[in-house]
Amino acid sequence: MIWIRSILFNVAFYLVTAVMLVGSLPIFIFGSQAAGMNVVRSWARVCLFLHEHITGARLEVRGREYMPTGASLVASKHQSSFETIALFPMLSNMTIVMKQSIRSLPLFGPYTVKTGMIHVDREGGAAALRALSARAREEIAKNREIVVFPEGTRRPVDAPPDYQGGVGLLYRSLNVAVVPVALNSGLYWPRRSLLHYPGTIVIEFLPPIPPGLDTRTFLTRLQDTIETASNRLAAEGRAAQRR
Repeated sequence: MIWIRSILFNVAFYLVTAVMLVGSLPIFIFGSQAAGMNVVRSWARVCLFLHEHITGARLEVRGREYMPTGASLVASKHQSSFETIALFPMLSNMTIVMKQSIRSLPLFGPYTVKTGMIHVDREGGAAALRALSARAREEIAKNREIVVFPEGTRRPVDAPPDYQGGVGLLYRSLNVAVVPVALNSGLYWPRRSLLHYPGTIVIEFLPPIPPGLDTRTFLTRLQDTIETASNRLAAEGRAAQRR
């Protein structure tokens, strides 16, 4: 049954994505950035609906009182493609820090440019970090929430943490509060897998870290906060799966 549901969802997901990419082309050519973001949020809501009703994986959001509105940095654990979709409807005008190569994808790449996503060259060294900082300041000036995945890529649920320095750079450069986000999505939508498992995916917003800390203190606090909460959510999810 899991294989059948997974196949059905994957077909529906890519079909909906393709139809919306082509169907919204006039909006992305002639419309505003705000109009483009409305399309992205609509796409995300449709994908979440399909995911829940086909795979049986529902979403639970905790810590709503900590969800930011406006200029802020959101540092999220990254285990799955799920959170790159699910966060869009939760935040008022978010942008994601993503790898530079996405800009080159047909249709999808130019759409990420139109909607003000922040692209970073992971191999670009100091120049790339300066460009990242400059682009982030541009989007913060628009009162947007910037979502960054501190480990840079999806990590398996039990993998040791591998936090990168980019989030520390953004913390120093932007001087805004950082909202940590924990989750257990990797239990239900594993990376590099076509399978999707039923259950409850939890995304939890945690108390914000204020600006002004030294970088080392900030990074230690961020990692401890996210990892402790994500491990708790993973244990909770595994207990539910055993039941």
